[in-house]
Amino acid sequence: MPKFIPGMFQNLSSFQLPPGFRGRSGGFVLLWQFVQGSLFAWSPQPLYSWRRFLLRCFGAQVGKGVIVRPTVRITYPWKVVLDDYVWVGDHAELYSLGPITIGRNSVVSQNAYLCTGGHDYSKVAFSIFAKPIVVGEEVWIAADVFVAPGVNIGSGAVVGARSNVFKDVPECAVVMGSPAVVIKYREPSTAPNASLP
Repeated sequence: MPKFIPGMFQNLSSFQLPPGFRGRSGGFVLLWQFVQGSLFAWSPQPLYSWRRFLLRCFGAQVGKGVIVRPTVRITYPWKVVLDDYVWVGDHAELYSLGPITIGRNSVVSQNAYLCTGGHDYSKVAFSIFAKPIVVGEEVWIAADVFVAPGVNIGSGAVVGARSNVFKDVPECAVVMGSPAVVIKYREPSTAPNASLP
């Protein structure tokens, strides 16, 4: 076991944000933070079209019928794609330092955290990085789930509540745990209304 010496692991005074990392100017980022903390967060719950409008104004690609709750936090909306009929639940966090794409008819439940960024702890400068997250179609990410940078969740998958996902999830898999593992595969619905728009 190495002996700790100050400065041998992290010297945060040497940290530098890579050029263009945010994808927009600092002023634009501040404007979004103000809008998110006021016009977005204070909007009544049923005003989904208003929040879709605000997200589009800041560069998000938002499909029809998307439901985003007012307590949702999105770091950089210009790096986010929400396809048709996506639902994002209360207090979910889309930490979009890198791109986040969520496919049609997928659900991100309350308090879920999709994290596209991290730091390289092997570098003294604690260098920041971003890797995209892709969520396929008809996925359910249940409450309190953490999804790590660079993860792809296959279409039709279910991620059980309070799971931590550090690697790709196969299509139609039901995964649970920390780290999440496949426990079974999802069966197609036989309900009369199984065919969605």
